[in-house]
Amino acid sequence: MHNDGKEKSFDISKQIWEQKYKYKAPGNSAAEDKTIEDTFIRVASAAASPEKEKNFWTEKFLEILSDFKFLPGGRIISNAGTKRQTVTMFNCYVMNRIEDSIEGIFDTVKEAALTQKQGGGVGFDFSTLRPAGSHIHGCEASSSGPISFMQVLDSTCRTIMSAGQRRGAQMAVMRCDHPDIMEFVSAKRKNSQLQMFNLSVAITDKFMEALEKNQLWELTFNGEVRKTVHAVELWEHIMQSTYDFAEPGVIFIDRVNKMNNLYYCEEIRATNPCGEQPLPPYGACLLGSLNLTKFIKSPFKKNAEINLSNLEKTVKIAVRFLDNIIDISGFPLEAQKLEAYNKRRMGLGITGLADCFCMLGLKYGSDESAKIAENIMKTITFTAYEESCKLAMEKGKFKLFDPELYLKSEFIKVLPQSLRDDIKKYGLRNSHLTSVAPTGTISLFAGNISSGIEPIFALKYKRKIRTSNDESTKIVDVYDYAYKKYIEEFKKEDVPEYFVTVDEIKAEDHLKIQAAVQTYVDSSISKTINVRADYPYEDFKEIYLKAYKMGLKGCTTFRPSEHITGVLIKEEKKAEKSNGTALVSQIHIQRPPELEGTTYKIKTPLSPEAIYLTINDIVEENGRRRPYELFINTKNLQHFSWIVAMTRLISAVFRRESDPTFLVDELKSIYDPNGGYFSEGKYIPSLAADIGFVIEKHLKKIGLINEEKKITKKHIEEEYKKTNQSGKKMAFCPNCNQPSLYSEENCLKCISCGYSKCS
Repeated sequence: MHNDGKEKSFDISKQIWEQKYKYKAPGNSAAEDKTIEDTFIRVASAAASPEKEKNFWTEKFLEILSDFKFLPGGRIISNAGTKRQTVTMFNCYVMNRIEDSIEGIFDTVKEAALTQKQGGGVGFDFSTLRPAGSHIHGCEASSSGPISFMQVLDSTCRTIMSAGQRRGAQMAVMRCDHPDIMEFVSAKRKNSQLQMFNLSVAITDKFMEALEKNQLWELTFNGEVRKTVHAVELWEHIMQSTYDFAEPGVIFIDRVNKMNNLYYCEEIRATNPCGEQPLPPYGACLLGSLNLTKFIKSPFKKNAEINLSNLEKTVKIAVRFLDNIIDISGFPLEAQKLEAYNKRRMGLGITGLADCFCMLGLKYGSDESAKIAENIMKTITFTAYEESCKLAMEKGKFKLFDPELYLKSEFIKVLPQSLRDDIKKYGLRNSHLTSVAPTGTISLFAGNISSGIEPIFALKYKRKIRTSNDESTKIVDVYDYAYKKYIEEFKKEDVPEYFVTVDEIKAEDHLKIQAAVQTYVDSSISKTINVRADYPYEDFKEIYLKAYKMGLKGCTTFRPSEHITGVLIKEEKKAEKSNGTALVSQIHIQRPPELEGTTYKIKTPLSPEAIYLTINDIVEENGRRRPYELFINTKNLQHFSWIVAMTRLISAVFRRESDPTFLVDELKSIYDPNGGYFSEGKYIPSLAADIGFVIEKHLKKIGLINEEKKITKKHIEEEYKKTNQSGKKMAFCPNCNQPSLYSEENCLKCISCGYSKCS
């Protein structure tokens, strides 16, 4: 492959390795990873360190790592075998039950901050907090409710992220019978709040029964009925919000607990940020994925098939690998360590499923593809449990294993009787073994294989990368792994009909694949059902009802909308199917000779001198105003250099044809370490935040920000006509400002710059 016929094929694996996984030892260049192979050796050696035969297992682990057969979670690749002391190799956690007191709430804030500091994403159940307006005994006051404390955690996550750690990821869960559930569902409709959270509603079987029978639904707290609503009314509220804003997701919480292997000693009330790991308080998920593209014999040929024996061999080694990682990982909290050691949970999953289908000549969502997916997951799960049983004989059972109770769990009943007999006799090393996690970054690392069990996003797309000197960027072509292999094999870019991308797949086909895989997954699956912007609302609601009837543990959808992340949706001209190409557009506006503007006065206790902020607008042909440039004038020279820098940067963002409203959130979330101040009865955390409030005021004035809706449908349609985005309807990325943001595996991702909300 060549870029414009001049450059050699872009190596996405090397680029991701250099960005994410290459170990750069401070002050010791000899300890650095020089090649990807060095990284694999480092990780394999670390994983083998608990073994008696260290050299033997290092070689075994290296065997499955070096050709990308097995892809450990990114935190394992980054940190195993390094001297980093303040990181965890577990991706995500669920926090402890939040006690309904100010002390309990802020204990949770502290523990969440410590977890995020080490790079862990966190999930919370807010159902334990009293609803807004509840009487607080002892101080004659009323509770502000769960959402107000969610905002505290949202700010904490932003602060930890701004200190240089990985981008924060959080999941907020609330039960469908909590009195504040209506407010929770719509909590993120205002662009300025809770942007560090994913939201999910825990739906009970009782609610689904009430919905089916069109009954009233009681909202309770501590056994007391606070409100009564029609079940249909609450369901419509959830569906409409999800249709317009892509949140909240839905967790079928009773099914989660019913199918839980450890039903007898834990209750699950929340999940990790991406939803693939329902976890108890202090629960942690350790992830790894099998790259299915590496197990295909004779790809694209009539006799193409899966090498199941090779897959089984790899599963056995991967289970031992992940089990060893439990013993060498650090933990943010002692309670998390105890939880991990008592149960030894792992989440071994799959990635590259859609590419696997293409290599087998199958269309994603066909009946045959569903059968293949089910058989793959069945093979993995049965083999994983067999290996965990053998490890129990060798190294000991997990501490909370109770043979009588464990074997009564609903999921264990899917295992063969002979295997259940062995488990009863010898036990298991690990309480849970399988999960299908988001694999966006590690899938890119493996050559841009399709992510998790998601369809192929695009056969080819543009990606912005930094050059080797890290001073400039360039746009490169990135090819889907199977698509690239097909071109290399047949020397042509026209592909068969089974090469389908996400926008060509029906919702029911998404569900079919998810359900087929879920049958043999003991935890859960991170999966997004993508639908068109014009997808009928009545059909959209049916997706969730079908998901429940098909036995899924949860459901998440994404419909492109003008509401999504408060940003504009763009569309380019439909590309030919044989291309499957997504292009990223970037348009600049020339400055007219004259501009109209507004000047705002900022008066702070930080200085006796006022600050005057001027925003000039460009007026488009349709009469709509857009900010073009910003100037700040003050007699106080104390902050002169950074004010000049800020004005230039903000003006540069304004001049891009994108939605600049994300600047408001970014500026308002900046906190001065010396403390903020009050202005007009409102707390301002910093001067930068004050500037953010002024910009927000101006954007509201010119109509770019409204309470619920930023840009009208008419504006959306106009933008559709002006752009050229190969039929992909995507939002603007908050990182690179390109119209290349989409949802996959319960997470917003950017195909242009690699941004992911969840990593």
